[in-house]
Amino acid sequence: MIRTVTSRARRAVRTAADAVRSTLTPAALVRSRATETAPDPADVFTPEEMPAPEVIEGAAADYAAATDQTRAGDRGKRKARKILDRLPAGRYGGWIVERVPSSRQTPDLEAIRATYQRLGLGEVPMRTCAPSLRVTAAAADVVQLPAATETAPASLAA
Repeated sequence: MIRTVTSRARRAVRTAADAVRSTLTPAALVRSRATETAPDPADVFTPEEMPAPEVIEGAAADYAAATDQTRAGDRGKRKARKILDRLPAGRYGGWIVERVPSSRQTPDLEAIRATYQRLGLGEVPMRTCAPSLRVTAAAADVVQLPAATETAPASLAA
C-alpha cells in the first residue's frame, strides 16, 4: 500500500516536472542571466565578408525553426520514454526494447570534492561552458539608431 502511494506520488511529481519543462523554454529558466553577454568569437565576419541582411535573416529563421523542431522532438521522446523506460527488455511487435551500457562518462563531482577536501586542496576548480548562441525575433517596433560616434550627431544619441 505504501509502495503504491509512493509510486503514484513519484509519478505525479515527475509528470508535473515534465509539464513545467515542456511549457517553459530552456532559455526562460535562465533569464536571470539575460543581461550578461559573452564576447564574439575570434572568427566573426569582417565588414567586407558580411552576408546580405536577407541571408542573415534567413539563417536566423532557419535556426529558430530547427530549435523549435528539436524542442518538439524532445517533448515527444520524453512522452514515449515514460512508457518505454518501465518496460522489461524484450521484443514488442516490430520493436526490440533493451538497455545497453553507455560509453559516455561524467566526472563524479561528489567524489572529487571529497578527495579535494581530504587532501586539503580547497575548492574544486571549475570553468564556464562555451557561450550559447541565442537567436530571438526582434520586436517589429524597434528602430535601430546609429551610435553617436557614427553618422548621427551627438545631440540625437543623448
